[in-house]
Amino acid sequence: MAISFEIIERVGISTISSSDAIKKVVEEAHNEKKVSWFEVQEERGRVTQDSDIEYQVTVKIGRKLV
Repeated sequence: MAISFEIIERVGISTISSSDAIKKVVEEAHNEKKVSWFEVQEERGRVTQDSDIEYQVTVKIGRKLV
């Protein structure tokens, strides 16, 4: 029996931390459809106009197809 996965890519954003951005984006995807695994592809950030640091992460998410 073969198992297949769909892969989606999402960007999570947080002003708290990179870890928080990852957690938020994975939880959001999981609420839509069960997440089997995830992989952080890229981490970056920026300084906002209010001088806050914004963490941005690109995450690849795998979902098992039934």
